[in-house]
Amino acid sequence: MAFDNPLAAEIWRGKYSFQPPQGGGDESIGQTWARVAAAVAEAEAPKARARWRERFEDALTDFQFLPAGRILAGAGTGRNVTLFNCFVMGTVPDDLGGIFEAVREAAVTMQQGGGVGMDFSTIRPSGAAVKGVGADASGPLSFMDVWDSMCRTILSAGQRRGAMMGCLRIDHPDIEAFIDAKRDPARLRNFNVSVLVPDAFMQALQADGDWPLVFGGETFRTVRARDLWDRLMRATYDVAEPGVIFIDRVNERNNLAGVEVISASNPCGEQMLPPYGACLLGSINLARLVPHPFSADAELDEAKLGELTRTAIRFLDNVIDVSRFPLPQQETEAKAKRRIGLGVTGLADALVFCGARYGDEEAAALTRRWLGVIKREAYRASAELAAEKGAYPLYDAAILDTPNLKDLDEDTRALIAKHGLRNGCLTSIAPTGTTSLLAGNVSSGIEPVFAYAYTRKVLQPDGSKREEAVEDYALTVWKRLHGDAPPPEHAFVTAQTLTPEHHLRMQAVAQEMVDSSISKTVNCPEDIAFDDFADVYVRGWSMGCKGLTTYRPNAVTGSVLSAAPATPAPAPAPEGPVLAARDEALDGRTYKIKWPDSPHAVYVTLNDVEGPDGPRPFEIFINSKNMEHYAWTLGLTRMISAVFRRGGDVSFVAEELKAVFDPRGGGWLNGRYVPSLLAAIGGVIERHLARDAEACAGHEAAAEAPAAVPAAASKACCPRCGTPGLVRKEGCDTCFECGYSKCG
Repeated sequence: MAFDNPLAAEIWRGKYSFQPPQGGGDESIGQTWARVAAAVAEAEAPKARARWRERFEDALTDFQFLPAGRILAGAGTGRNVTLFNCFVMGTVPDDLGGIFEAVREAAVTMQQGGGVGMDFSTIRPSGAAVKGVGADASGPLSFMDVWDSMCRTILSAGQRRGAMMGCLRIDHPDIEAFIDAKRDPARLRNFNVSVLVPDAFMQALQADGDWPLVFGGETFRTVRARDLWDRLMRATYDVAEPGVIFIDRVNERNNLAGVEVISASNPCGEQMLPPYGACLLGSINLARLVPHPFSADAELDEAKLGELTRTAIRFLDNVIDVSRFPLPQQETEAKAKRRIGLGVTGLADALVFCGARYGDEEAAALTRRWLGVIKREAYRASAELAAEKGAYPLYDAAILDTPNLKDLDEDTRALIAKHGLRNGCLTSIAPTGTTSLLAGNVSSGIEPVFAYAYTRKVLQPDGSKREEAVEDYALTVWKRLHGDAPPPEHAFVTAQTLTPEHHLRMQAVAQEMVDSSISKTVNCPEDIAFDDFADVYVRGWSMGCKGLTTYRPNAVTGSVLSAAPATPAPAPAPEGPVLAARDEALDGRTYKIKWPDSPHAVYVTLNDVEGPDGPRPFEIFINSKNMEHYAWTLGLTRMISAVFRRGGDVSFVAEELKAVFDPRGGGWLNGRYVPSLLAAIGGVIERHLARDAEACAGHEAAAEAPAAVPAAASKACCPRCGTPGLVRKEGCDTCFECGYSKCG
């Protein structure tokens, strides 16, 4: 089968095709499907393997069922990797040895391809007494810096970029510092962060009451709930983080509430998991299940949807048995509860095919109906699997009384009562990122279409670039059927043209039918009033959402890709001006780096020129008496200076250098671990860019209250291709140029 577009082919070759050094790997996407199907069928009895291999391959063909990226990339390859995408690590102990053991476990997990989440609420606050050593605690934020450095080291050594979620309860004494941490563009770059908000806080907020900040039963301070909420909302308004997890609702609506307590999520928020919890993911592509798109009788084939659901449940259940696990505790947890996360992608495209406008009542009703089919068939399939292979070891009949199972039809409930369930949790809606691009650029997860058409630049071997049009799958199908006729504007809406209310309605409806959680971003207009923005979170809580992530384009988060309603095609980003010839004298600044492993300091000089928007770097010089560094510092000087003179957004230079690790070990500078001398130079460049941005803005940073990060210092650049302007979808940074997704 041929791919629908060149970008899909590139993603398959770069991420999901198996290409062993000795040859003999995947030569087509069909061979990838066959490899994965055969590997997953190995969990079946020998006589049944051929039948189920065929069933699995049929489901994978034409991108009807999309297993998560770890499964596509790893199944059947013999590599020492996990097929699980997401984990929550064990409870972090409040002692030094236990904390660093937790760091080691997270490193091992990420090394094998798993994203990780941690709850740092168990670490005592900054300034608290550490009995026995006569010292004060440094607090959870300082240890999050250690995790961040570790993650940067892991991603430098491997192909997959690390992803982490850091959580902190809103009653922790260090919550204000946690809320403001991502305002610093150099801090916690490998973390998504979320605040755990219980119902009691929301009630105190509504009553305009006080809120105690406590640890270990001791109240450290009491603050006004409204003031704390406004601080959280202001940070999210300015820099798109932290997200919010309504943790009581998560636990109350957990099928497994009788045997576990959840206090953290995976990096993208669709899986709330207990300590050492693991979940593997897969999505049914709804966009492939509308046989007569754009016709008067267009509708989704619900019989096919039910069939795919039943096959997918068995497929994912088998993966539990054929996967490796980074840690034995994760294997024990996974096999005791057999948690899986079946979701959907292509929802927005399917709605377009049926003439429904995303966010309207008709679209919400169709979403409820389609996800209801998946819910019913998933539970029936799991009950039948339990009859064949046995229920999950911790099964308790009391699960029938939990909220997600109470509203199942009587036949399904009777089937569960008779046989039990094979899987403790079944459904989740994950970010589908690169797998959606692989499937012909269908809309991601339950998100609206972000842009129906855009132009990406493709770097050629000779260094030149060619432009390549990329279209959303729905627009491709429309053109296939109707040529150049303008598509119906009623259904062809994008994320930016919708109101937050539209987004909330769709998330809340989906949450009714999903037993775990949902990764989704509520897009807000740039000019939304702060009070209206904060109210989005309150309304989300009242509508039954388990958590919320928002995205408001601004100078800090970067602008989103804009699109016209019919056939949007945003103009390609400019290459950036080429700066003028060097003047005889330039203004600049010299920075000193005292690297622990070197007898002589390294001096980094950055000189600026005045551009149309203010000062910007023109050249860099790196000098040291230590001649060991001479060759590479000279080369680095010339290369970076050439990039600076080219113009445009150069913040990616700092980011790339900061990701370099030294296998001999890094060093501690100004209280932070830096993985290499090159990374330290990257940090200097980052600080200098922030200084230039401040000068452009014509003001100095506030000395007390944390301020929004200057645009030039923090405009998000893709870590793979360096293109500025990452966009936030499904809680994940995504690049339209190369297909990179932080969670993919």
